[in-house]
Amino acid sequence: MADSRSPTADRRRVAVLHNAISDSPTEDERDVLVQADAVVDALSALGHGVQRFACTLDLAALKHHLRETRPDVVFNLVEALDGSDRMAPVVPTLLDSLGIPYTGASALGLVLSNSKLLAKERLHTAGLATPPWVVGERGVSTPRSATGVGHTTGGLTPPARHNPEGHRLSPPYIIKAVWEHASFGMADDAVVLEAGARSVQDRLREWTVRWGRPCFAEHYVEGREFNLSVLAGKDRPEVLPPAEIDFSAFPDGKPRLVGYRAKWDAASFEYHHTPRRFDFPDADRALLERLAELACASWHLFGLRGYARVDFRVDGDGRPWVLEINSNPCLSPDAGFAAALDRAGIPFPQAVQRILDDAE
Repeated sequence: MADSRSPTADRRRVAVLHNAISDSPTEDERDVLVQADAVVDALSALGHGVQRFACTLDLAALKHHLRETRPDVVFNLVEALDGSDRMAPVVPTLLDSLGIPYTGASALGLVLSNSKLLAKERLHTAGLATPPWVVGERGVSTPRSATGVGHTTGGLTPPARHNPEGHRLSPPYIIKAVWEHASFGMADDAVVLEAGARSVQDRLREWTVRWGRPCFAEHYVEGREFNLSVLAGKDRPEVLPPAEIDFSAFPDGKPRLVGYRAKWDAASFEYHHTPRRFDFPDADRALLERLAELACASWHLFGLRGYARVDFRVDGDGRPWVLEINSNPCLSPDAGFAAALDRAGIPFPQAVQRILDDAE
């Protein structure tokens, strides 16, 4: 979608907020600064006045900065506070209280999408298929089904919601952190492919201690992995070209997983052997159209704004399953969203302007 505005049209004072990184940052933390640099450069090229601020849990300092600089709008890149993605909605909540418009998902949208459990509950209630899952014994120990009670899906039969035995969740399944993103903790050993002496509840207890964060188990869908980026448009969201992760170089028995190493460890096998591809045969057309429909439906279901990314698995029978809703996904130049923009022929500054125009 072309944008004919001149670089100086509708010049605004924009505060770019991002989370402060630690003294010994990991690669995913450093990427926060790369993303902020890219957005600042784009906003400056568009003619906007830009101030940036690194946010911590010192909300008084943030409040003081905003009152001093008096931005027209905030470009919100805060993904975490104090090392936890769970805290991401804090900054939008403060901005709401101050009456300052900001880009991306609302505070409520971030809560609903950042919590993988809340997201899955919402998807399930809306009838959008998401893999069956189970939480630890101190939470709701009954399983959640993907498409309803007793629904059979040809080789992938979600346990019924009230089946007292369902909390066992037979392999294959994967352990995930409830709140953390950027493939936090995801490695091959988080995937349980075969039944053993240990129950899913035993494993959940172990991983909760290991990570120091709540986690849950989700049915591991063996199949193809797609992600679809969505960008705000003038009248409706635009679903960008779909990307598929190519696992063809993975040896037999290795879980097809875009884990932490695949995203952040440049020396790893996974980093170099999980390329994304945008070219598909005609036989995939109906599937890709369905994925686009589901991505758009997810956008509306979670009340998203500006930009988003929806991750899918497609099983051996061609059925798509929503894995995660990524509100405010990474905008770094080498990330999936930027790659989808490039494929769509949308210059990065134009996309930044569209995100800014959708701020509330």
